[in-house]
Amino acid sequence: MTPKPVLLFDLDGTLIDSAPDLAGAANDLRAAHGLPPLPFAALRPMVGSGARGMVGVAFGVAPGDDRFDDLKDAFLARYAERLLQCTRVFEAMQPVLDRLDALGLPWGIVTNKATRFTAPLVDGLGLARRAQVVIAGDTTPHAKPHPAPLLEAARRAGVPPGRCAYVGDDLRDMVAGRAAGMATLAAAWGYLGQGDPIEAWGADHVLSAPDQLLQWLELA
Repeated sequence: MTPKPVLLFDLDGTLIDSAPDLAGAANDLRAAHGLPPLPFAALRPMVGSGARGMVGVAFGVAPGDDRFDDLKDAFLARYAERLLQCTRVFEAMQPVLDRLDALGLPWGIVTNKATRFTAPLVDGLGLARRAQVVIAGDTTPHAKPHPAPLLEAARRAGVPPGRCAYVGDDLRDMVAGRAAGMATLAAAWGYLGQGDPIEAWGADHVLSAPDQLLQWLELA
């Protein structure tokens, strides 16, 4: 019997819905600068771009601008204060993880989020004790779209990269997965960014809902 692939998940927008807290931090910072809140719909697509994307949409600045570094630091400080206020594992993802665990199928997390945020998040959400590997954005010298974090995840899981599949909601996830020699699964329930449509990312499969992961694994 052919072994099932080891599923590696992106974190924000794939496993967990952190948009309410990230958007909240952005609007908290806007309020501190005397600006009105932005609609959640304007902030949600940029969550996958981290502090750079959130500060960019909230203040119209980019790396290299005079105000960017100070605004980024202030945003991250506010995000740290509300890290787990509203963030949850996607409801539809819970039964998928339960099924993987029940069958003894290992899975892991590979995110660009820094360890100082990743560690308390996965611990607070009960994911740290369940995931076989957790790779943060500063675990390896390079973050996604470089393949290094995914290759490190495979190494720690004790399987060849070709035995893994990477699930993510951003074009960079697909680029990293392909470069690592893994199957790539695009999560259409995620944040998706504001670039090319998900169908143009070159993923091996586009999944409209988490339960399609079980179908892809032939477990449903």
